[in-house]
Amino acid sequence: MTATDAPLQQPKIEWQIGRVLAIVAETSRVKSIILQPSRWSGHWPGQHVDIRLTAEDGYQAERSYSIASPPEEQLLALTVERVEDGEVSPYLLDELRVGDALEFRGPIGRHFIWSQTRGGPICLVAGGTGITPLMAMLRHRKGSRPNIPASLIYSARSLADVVYRDELDTMARRDLNLRLVYALTREHPSDWNGHRGRVNEVLLEEHSFTREQNPTFFVCGPTGFVESISSMLVTLGFDPFTIKTERFGPSRG
Repeated sequence: MTATDAPLQQPKIEWQIGRVLAIVAETSRVKSIILQPSRWSGHWPGQHVDIRLTAEDGYQAERSYSIASPPEEQLLALTVERVEDGEVSPYLLDELRVGDALEFRGPIGRHFIWSQTRGGPICLVAGGTGITPLMAMLRHRKGSRPNIPASLIYSARSLADVVYRDELDTMARRDLNLRLVYALTREHPSDWNGHRGRVNEVLLEEHSFTREQNPTFFVCGPTGFVESISSMLVTLGFDPFTIKTERFGPSRG
C-alpha cells in the first residue's frame, strides 16, 4: 500500500535487512543510500527509519534517518550527513558498499506526513539536511498531483551545500506551481541575486502564500532553526495548527 491509497495502516515495526543498491554523493558531506528492503508495506512522505549497526563484539548503535524517496517507489532512499567523530554516519559514508546488507526498521512517524490526497497549498521550509523528508513530499507531488501549489524555502550555508540541487532546480524550472527559494547564510556567488543570510519574516511572507490560502507548513532542520521559523510564522498570523515540524538536535552521528 502507498500514500495514494486508503490511509496507511501502521504495521508492526520489526527489524529487517535492506540490500544497498546504490550510493549517491549529494554534496561533499552528504550521500544518499538506496536500499532494497526485504519486505516493505509502504510509507508516507515525511516518515523515517531506524538504522542499526552491530559490531563484532555485539555493541550496537542506532540512528534515525528520514526517507527521501516517494511512496510510489519500492526502493528506499536515505540521505546521510557526516557527523564528525560519529559512530554511524562515518561507517555509512566511508565503509558501506553496494551489495552490503543494512539492518533497519520502519516506517516510523505519523505526525510529520503529507500526501497528495491532503491537497494544498503546502509550504516547505528546510534547514540543511532537513530537506530530506521534504524531498519525499516534493517527489510524491511530482509523481501524483504536480498542480498542487507548493513552495520550498531552503536555507543552506552555500550553493555547494544544497542537497539535491540539480533535481530541485529542474523541478522548479519545469513546474509553474512550484516556487523555489534558496537562502544562503555563509557563502554565495559574486553574481548571486537570491536571498543572503538567514530566513526572515520578509522572506517567509513573500514565499509562503497568503493566510487566506490557508497553506500547510512543513518545517524541518536543526532545533533552533525550526523553533525560529515556527515563531515567525505565528507572528505573521498563520494558524499554529497548520505548522508541522520535525527537528534534530546534536547527535553522536
